[in-house]
Amino acid sequence: MSTATATEKKTQFEKPRLSADPMYVLIREGRVEEFNRRLLRARDAMDRAYAEPLDVRAVAAVAYISEAHFIRSFRAVFGETPHRYLQRRRVERSMFLLRETDRSVTDICFDVGFSSRGTFVRTFREIIGETPSGYRVGNGPMVAPNCYQMWATRPVVAAGVAQRSSSFGDAPAATAS
Repeated sequence: MSTATATEKKTQFEKPRLSADPMYVLIREGRVEEFNRRLLRARDAMDRAYAEPLDVRAVAAVAYISEAHFIRSFRAVFGETPHRYLQRRRVERSMFLLRETDRSVTDICFDVGFSSRGTFVRTFREIIGETPSGYRVGNGPMVAPNCYQMWATRPVVAAGVAQRSSSFGDAPAATAS
């Protein structure tokens, strides 16, 4: 019979600590902000290359962590897996292209990074609630609000010409005597 105490038995069966993992060290030392910054850098890399196939290993390398830890951490911080995040970004980009261009759904599908039209339509319907063709019919190009249109078309005063502004609510100008 072993004479090991209860605490010794407990430590015999515990999982080894991940103290060698640099992210574990960052979190343990209270440097969560640096960890989140690395995840943001990885997410930005995904945003820049949204049309390319997802390479989790390369994106995880941007954050300086392993693939599995990257996927778990990404989901914990952003609320969705890297794959789902990339699909959503691709659908957002395709929504813009469907509204603003007359290109075919198939062309848009391949341009935003989907490898098949069927996957694109299924994913689009899951995220948006309607097919890409139905979305295009119901949503035309976005129009700027009227106040922006008026600002953009306002005449510009020529250089050197004094502009008279409205005096509504202002005190009368004092004359120099």
